[in-house]
Amino acid sequence: MQLDEIGKEIKKHRKNKKLTQQELAFSLGMSRATISGIENGTIHEIGIRKIMVICAALNLEILVRQKTGRPTLQQLLEEQENA
Repeated sequence: MQLDEIGKEIKKHRKNKKLTQQELAFSLGMSRATISGIENGTIHEIGIRKIMVICAALNLEILVRQKTGRPTLQQLLEEQENA
């Protein structure tokens, strides 16, 4: 998963919890610009600890797995949704 994909997931779950970027940022001691940059994929490097804190606040988990050459069913479904 790429950083921009992580950002999209964070944005989706933040909105599902009816939180603004400012509310989430304030609760985590971060700037709204940081949350915005992560969600929009404009931050090219971000510390894993920040991602972990954001994910924990949104009740998300980070999963590490071996990369495969073939897309997963989830990836194919997401591509179809975005088409």
